[in-house]
Amino acid sequence: MGRKFTEIDEEFICENCGEKVEPLGYSCRNHCPKCLHSKHVDINPGDREETCHGILEPIGVELDSKKGYVIIFKCKKCGAIRRNKAAKDDNMDLIIKLTANHWRNKGDGAFVSFLQQEGHSFLSKFLDF
Repeated sequence: MGRKFTEIDEEFICENCGEKVEPLGYSCRNHCPKCLHSKHVDINPGDREETCHGILEPIGVELDSKKGYVIIFKCKKCGAIRRNKAAKDDNMDLIIKLTANHWRNKGDGAFVSFLQQEGHSFLSKFLDF
């Protein structure tokens, strides 16, 4: 059986950076577009049944052929890993940095080497080289 999805698109204050986050309008907002942090409140999307309530820190980004950028979160309180699709107004600089870090942490040195050799100045500001 698939995961249940309850649509909740409401305004909130980010507990990580204090940003006032407006509703998304076209889907459910579940993380701050400025710092990309979220709160561990759902077992299934939108159900608000999780008791942890820890801060979900973005630790990486994967690229999905259907969903686009998918942010990977780790709960600072319980260590749970969660994933959520990036929104159109998310901080793209941070998404790119998390994407590069994700590939680096996976041990894909070829990706970083390619960027260094090709002189990709746009992405170089997100990488530590």
